Amino acid sequence: MGYQSTVQVIQRGGKNRQWYLICPAPLAQALEIEKGEVIEWVVEDKHTLILKRAPRRPAPTPTQWRAHGE
Repeated sequence: MGYQSTVQVIQRGGKNRQWYLICPAPLAQALEIEKGEVIEWVVEDKHTLILKRAPRRPAPTPTQWRAHGE
């Protein structure tokens, strides 16, 4: 089964436009996409986009958090 979504464009100010592609909830659940997850869009050709997960980065340890906050 396929899922359709509508492309949304938000214009802020003069020339600043952002394009949003909404991922339907059933699709996100099937892919186990998590909030804040980094994804990469790869253009294969004019009609094909490939969605790739970026490698997960390990969470910073508390020591690393303090080092960045100093």
